[in-house]
Amino acid sequence: MSTLIDAIGHALNLSFAMTWQILWALILGFWLSALIQAVVSKREMSRLLPDDSPKSLAKAAGLGAASSSCSYAAVAIARSIFRKGGDFTAAIAFEFASTNLVIELGIILALLMGWQFTLAEFVGGPLMIIFLAVLFRLFLHRDLVARARVQADRGVAGRMEGHAAMDMSVTEKGPIWQRLRSSTGRTATSHAFVMDWVAIWTDIALGLLIAGALAAWVPQSFWQNFFLVDHPTLAKIWGPLVGPIVAIFSFVCSVGNVPLAAVLWNGGISFGGVIAFIFADLIVLPILNIYRKYYGIKTALFLLATFYATMVATGYAVELIFGATGLIPTGRNARVIEASVTLNYTTVLNIIFLIFATLLVVRFFRTGGRQMLKDMNEAQGHSHD
Repeated sequence: MSTLIDAIGHALNLSFAMTWQILWALILGFWLSALIQAVVSKREMSRLLPDDSPKSLAKAAGLGAASSSCSYAAVAIARSIFRKGGDFTAAIAFEFASTNLVIELGIILALLMGWQFTLAEFVGGPLMIIFLAVLFRLFLHRDLVARARVQADRGVAGRMEGHAAMDMSVTEKGPIWQRLRSSTGRTATSHAFVMDWVAIWTDIALGLLIAGALAAWVPQSFWQNFFLVDHPTLAKIWGPLVGPIVAIFSFVCSVGNVPLAAVLWNGGISFGGVIAFIFADLIVLPILNIYRKYYGIKTALFLLATFYATMVATGYAVELIFGATGLIPTGRNARVIEASVTLNYTTVLNIIFLIFATLLVVRFFRTGGRQMLKDMNEAQGHSHD
């Protein structure tokens, strides 16, 4: 019993350590995301994405990066865009960008794993959208899209419909900074900040707990054998193939998969493999089930196959690009450490940003936030697309 308690304590200790290390960065990332959401409206997305042309796909990527949603909300918004007349390929490109080209993901990657991984995110994200568009052009038939639209119009609830349906942007005229500094802008920012936390905190918590357990209980020798560390060439081939598969069964998506990525990187997965793992947050098992509800089983299987191929191809591309430019880190020292709260810059930043977050939460509840949470929960049971 004492051995079991010690093992659980060790895992929780590592989970807390990673939480403490990234807490200020999480708050900063979600605040920056909230600022963008405060001035970017969801209302015009369907009108701006009428087809799968390069122009529409570029708009989809920009709008997705600006919306900065959790994986479940991104999937729900993509269906809403599709139901309102948006192109299916453009809606999926929006979904990809909304979870993989976002500020908070880049900040956490830099803090836990290094700036090279943040750069790989922003290089790999557009490549992934290009690969996906090519696959859809080659294999997505009109009859499958038609069946998907019929199923989507049934409005079957998935998860985070309420959050996805809310548009908290400031629509009044004026320069962006003027709108953000206004009382309405500050309120919209606080609403987006808190609602994003409500939407994603379970994924972050689950990711940190699983990462702590894997770091504490799974020996490095297992990961090294699994990722073929002793065979460098095979490891580069194997990594992008297996990375998304590990992601599918991890159940963790959004920013929550970064701590797991840190554990896998320390364990020996290739650079391209860890990037493919991070990008695979849109094919975890719960989200695959949502695709089945939204679009039907055939479309869900099509999305699984094309998404997996896209993520593998992106992993290989990133491996080749970063290998050729000498940007792949040589050390495997992602920050998975024992808990130690001391008076250093991390502690100071955490205190400052926790105070800042508290002010945002207070403003949220003073400006109708409680009713907003109630409305989101009520919308969860039935779609308002």
